[in-house]
Amino acid sequence: MALGLILLRQILIMFILMAVGFFLYRNKKISIQGNRELGTLLLYIILPASIIKSFITEFTREKLDSLLISLLMAALALAVAILVSRIAFGNKYKVEHFGAAFSNAGFIGIPLVKAVVGEADIFYLAAFVALLNILQWTYGAAVMSGSKEAISVKKLVTNPIVAALGIGLVLFILPIKMPAIFTETLSMVTGMTAPVAMIVLGVYLGQMEGRELFQGKEAFACTLLRLVVIPLLTFGVLSLFPKDFLAIKLAVLTAAAAPVGSNAAIFAQLNGLKYTDAVKNVALSTIFSIVTMPIILGIGAVVWK
Repeated sequence: MALGLILLRQILIMFILMAVGFFLYRNKKISIQGNRELGTLLLYIILPASIIKSFITEFTREKLDSLLISLLMAALALAVAILVSRIAFGNKYKVEHFGAAFSNAGFIGIPLVKAVVGEADIFYLAAFVALLNILQWTYGAAVMSGSKEAISVKKLVTNPIVAALGIGLVLFILPIKMPAIFTETLSMVTGMTAPVAMIVLGVYLGQMEGRELFQGKEAFACTLLRLVVIPLLTFGVLSLFPKDFLAIKLAVLTAAAAPVGSNAAIFAQLNGLKYTDAVKNVALSTIFSIVTMPIILGIGAVVWK
């Protein structure tokens, strides 16, 4: 129960930060273009810095084994999400298919794992975030475009999250002693993760009118799958792993229980699909996650303890 209260507190803090973005946009203090630039800062600098920072730790065989276990859990969790979203939406509802399959594991998952489980355990979330990005630019790109030709190897290789994972692995495996000024700089940058991510999401919310947000059964179906069905199925799969992996299981479950990722809106724009539907899925699921995430993760903490 204590974990549930901590989660609720952190999510409330995040919603306050989202409110900042919301009111900045509604009062014309930040534009859609300005928000895209904040998103670029987050994607190319802040989130990669968080992942790299989590890998600057002493190498041990136990940590390597745990990282491989986290990768296996992430693969299973994402397989569940993709399978459920494909069954539910198929090729008819591409935006909802993508939204249900891919959570906001980076924007929301990293700040929450840092606050609830500990900064060191972002190490276990890194595999999930990197694998999610790989699948978005392969499977997700094919879903949104309706063609496998949309898969871009170049964009995949140059993806900042994937690159950060590669750099982090090198720093973790090789006996490289990083200077204090480098690690302190990374710490300062990673401290911006939650504020910038939530302000970006707040601007997305600001683009939706209240009445419009709660219209359309597809958005509610996407939200239900993303916040309830997929996390509960993921919880069942992760329950098959021993209790010794509690921190890893909670980190992966946090990512699996997160709302629709904001990349859904980006991919919708790239493929000429209805951008407002994607924004609605992001906004609606983010609002309801204030209730669902503490419950899902609280259940995990109690049952797996």
